[in-house]
Amino acid sequence: MSTRTIGRMVGALILVAFLAYGGGSALVDSASGASAMLSEVASNQLRISAGVLLILLNSAVVTAIGVLAFPVLSKHDEIAAHAYLVTRVFEAVILAVGALGLLLLVPLSQEYAEAGGGENSFLPALARLAQDANQNAYTFAMIVLGLGSLMFCRVLLRARLVPRLLAIWGMVGYAIVGAGMMLEVLGYSIGLALWIPGGLFELALGVLLIARGFPERGGAVARSDSDRQVEAAA
Repeated sequence: MSTRTIGRMVGALILVAFLAYGGGSALVDSASGASAMLSEVASNQLRISAGVLLILLNSAVVTAIGVLAFPVLSKHDEIAAHAYLVTRVFEAVILAVGALGLLLLVPLSQEYAEAGGGENSFLPALARLAQDANQNAYTFAMIVLGLGSLMFCRVLLRARLVPRLLAIWGMVGYAIVGAGMMLEVLGYSIGLALWIPGGLFELALGVLLIARGFPERGGAVARSDSDRQVEAAA
């Protein structure tokens, strides 16, 4: 398989992963509610199941991204290639575990309905625990992804696999994601705003790679003196 074809496949998978996790999370959130109300879950089991399946699809796709990108990255930086692959596998496993935990909302809602509800039931607390576990899994997965993707973007920059400004944009975006998620762990909620630079980068990178792929060996984007200075600093 040529380097250019691998790049196009990686670009397509980046967009699929972006849509799969975003769509899956939206379905689960709309069906269960932020407070994990089991009365809402009981009437929206299909949406929750569909959302979890999309999140699991995302896990399979991000693993494929790491595997496909490995031979391309390893030609330029073997340590970064291994780190990025491990990062993607870790992200996939942690997000999948968190998503499978969300499936507990379905049997919990059934038990809650059969018990007639009630304020003294411990089932809503278990439902909130399942949602909190999923959120924590997402937070830690994104911290690791942010760190690993910094190395990924560094290789993109130094090997001139994509335009210089796009690679720098990715490094900034993932640094913001990693730092923002670390702040979330410390109790400082920033919200979705921290994902805007990184999210837009992934969309731009996906579209670019679908159109052009990774350049074949020796066909990297031409660089100027300023480009060399930036790459040396990186």
